[in-house]
Amino acid sequence: MIKRFVKMTFKPEHVEDFKAIFNSKKELIAAVKGCSHVELLQDISDKTIFFTYSLWEDSSYLEAYRHSALFKDVWANTKILFNAKPEAWSVGVINSNYQNELS
Repeated sequence: MIKRFVKMTFKPEHVEDFKAIFNSKKELIAAVKGCSHVELLQDISDKTIFFTYSLWEDSSYLEAYRHSALFKDVWANTKILFNAKPEAWSVGVINSNYQNELS
């Protein structure tokens, strides 16, 4: 299982625009083959910083999504709203107290 975190910082005037994009596309992203979870998180101190958190069966599914028309559409509409360069991490579970997450 791959856990994907993407940190994005938006111009203050575009925060609501991004939330609208995410809300309109989250069901489509969650339905992508290999994706089992999509979540949007917001920094509690800086309301312009967001993280997406998603779970993927393995990196091949994540890469297929990243090359899909859906991703290209979402990313094209999102990146124009940024106030800083986004950062992304793909991580695997090393140790967890949730047995169903270990693979």
